[in-house]
Amino acid sequence: MKLLIDIGHPAHVHYFRNLARIFIDKGSEVLFTTRDKEVAIQLLDHYGFTYVNFGKPYKSRIGKIWGLFWFTCRALIVALRFKPDICLNASMYGAIAAWLLRKPHVSLEDTFNMEQVRLYRPFTSVILTGSYPHPDLGKKEIRYSGYQELAYLHPRRFSPDPAILKMLGVEKDEKYVVLRFISWCASHDFGSRRASLREKEESVAELEKVARVFISSEAELPGPLKKFLLNIPPHRIHDVLAFASLYIGEGATMASECAMLGTPAIYINPQDVHTIREQESAYGLVYSFREIQGVVDKARELLQTPRLKEEQAVRREKMLSEQVDLTALLVWVLENYPESLGEMKRNPSFQEEFK
Repeated sequence: MKLLIDIGHPAHVHYFRNLARIFIDKGSEVLFTTRDKEVAIQLLDHYGFTYVNFGKPYKSRIGKIWGLFWFTCRALIVALRFKPDICLNASMYGAIAAWLLRKPHVSLEDTFNMEQVRLYRPFTSVILTGSYPHPDLGKKEIRYSGYQELAYLHPRRFSPDPAILKMLGVEKDEKYVVLRFISWCASHDFGSRRASLREKEESVAELEKVARVFISSEAELPGPLKKFLLNIPPHRIHDVLAFASLYIGEGATMASECAMLGTPAIYINPQDVHTIREQESAYGLVYSFREIQGVVDKARELLQTPRLKEEQAVRREKMLSEQVDLTALLVWVLENYPESLGEMKRNPSFQEEFK
């Protein structure tokens, strides 16, 4: 089998890396296409995958419109040469290229940014989504019990390495907080209210009084905050999150990753994210704020809560007991395609064997 996987965000590398390794070990060919966004290239290099780099993504509205045409053309050229059996991704360019070549295309969706969904939905074969409450995506949607982050953070797929504490210079029982700042350049970010530099600096100053502070940022940090920059190899970020006392950030993916790892997470963003909503309401794993006001007070409260991580671990176990190992499910879907789609529609309870 030949798989073509398109990467639109560094997290997508994690979504598919275990699946790709399983298929490669079985003798299949796997090729990635990617934009040079953040650490996507470093991750692909670290995991030893073959890929084609389409260059930097565009940030302006006009640039994004041009990018839709340009990156789709490049995806089509690569697909013509590679001749995949199945294409899959969490972005739109590969879907259009697969449709033009009359190849099956499997989409993963968890952001429900409808301006993007409407672009790729006519061209994809199936859209796989979690079973948490979210907008109906039509007849192509098939739901599974799980979150995309469990493709790489399910206990069968990931065990945190405590050696990261030495790399960070953190003592075994020392509390530390990870802050995440996003670039606010995604199409769904336009018009959103973000925290000002002053608000961020004041928050960091307060948090520093009760814990070590590390900052992960999509954009370059301004001078006063540079000393807090989290300087680690990109593939070690989940070790950092697993042992953190608390995560605070604008990025939904990292907040959800913390929920999968049992690390308390505060998500700050006016955008409503369906995965975060369920992880907060059903499991108590995340705390959501639309803006930065009140976040530091909540952080202090959590950091001063005795046995917080132990309580979080219990909530995490409840969540895991109800979710599938997504990598195992995806491998089964692809190996048995297209019959697997019919089975998922006819008998949703079959997923129990992947828990």
